[in-house]
Amino acid sequence: MQIRERWSDWVDRGIRYVWRLFSGRRDMELREQLEETVGYIRSKTDFKPELGVILGTGLGGLAEHVEREVVLPYEDIPNFPISTVETHAGRLILGRLEGKRVVMMQGRFHRYEGYTLKQVTFPVRVMRALGAGTLFVSNIAGGMNPNFRAGDLVVIVDHINLMGDNPLIGPNDDELGPRFPDMSEPYDRKLIALAEEVALREGIRLQRGVYIAVTGPSLETPAEYRFLRAIGADMVGMSTVPEVIVAKHMGMRVLGLTVISDECFPDALKPVHIQDLIRTVKGAEPKLVRLVRGIVAKI
Repeated sequence: MQIRERWSDWVDRGIRYVWRLFSGRRDMELREQLEETVGYIRSKTDFKPELGVILGTGLGGLAEHVEREVVLPYEDIPNFPISTVETHAGRLILGRLEGKRVVMMQGRFHRYEGYTLKQVTFPVRVMRALGAGTLFVSNIAGGMNPNFRAGDLVVIVDHINLMGDNPLIGPNDDELGPRFPDMSEPYDRKLIALAEEVALREGIRLQRGVYIAVTGPSLETPAEYRFLRAIGADMVGMSTVPEVIVAKHMGMRVLGLTVISDECFPDALKPVHIQDLIRTVKGAEPKLVRLVRGIVAKI
């Protein structure tokens, strides 16, 4: 009996030792990737951003207003995924917007492209490592709130993660953030108030809403829209939430803005074509650009 207990103890110790080695290696790999990626960007510019911006589907026009320091295609950046969505330009832009130093993703990554959430959110960690303390995220989403109309702008006040995954699953690197990050205020209240102030001044209709993230790429059935609305969501999309989780993990302030691409009312659904959604979003983009520029100027 003593031999069995001793053998069991040795096996248990061995498992814990191997797990510590494996866990430490995975943490080190993320740090090494960050160091390599940041090192590459630093080799191109010593520009230090204070604000990170992620531009969603069809919303790349804001990039045209940046006084550019350097533009880096994603395929040239070590450890960056490649954007496979045709409406995403796939460029990292560093420069000035309304006098503020920004690092801007012109196109993001999605789980439905086949990437893990750690890959999807890696650029957020790079932005933070470069110096950005605040993150602006934009997206398009289907509107389920009966008060929303296609083309409306919505400031995100909260979110629901229904992706069945979390970018923080696995060993935690305490140098990057806490094991259990607080999410009582995922979207910064002061930034939300500022967005509403700017919208009022600019005469832009700005709604408030809760964003729910699903994996996609298929759109929802009528029953799914009813379910998502019933659990508290105003709009549904396929991005943003993983990026916000990682941003909060790293201590960033976050502002989220959505363009409603279509009206998702279960009893009045019509077939959806991506070209129609993009046209709607492009029509609303000038308002979003004006709103973001006004917010950035006031920060």
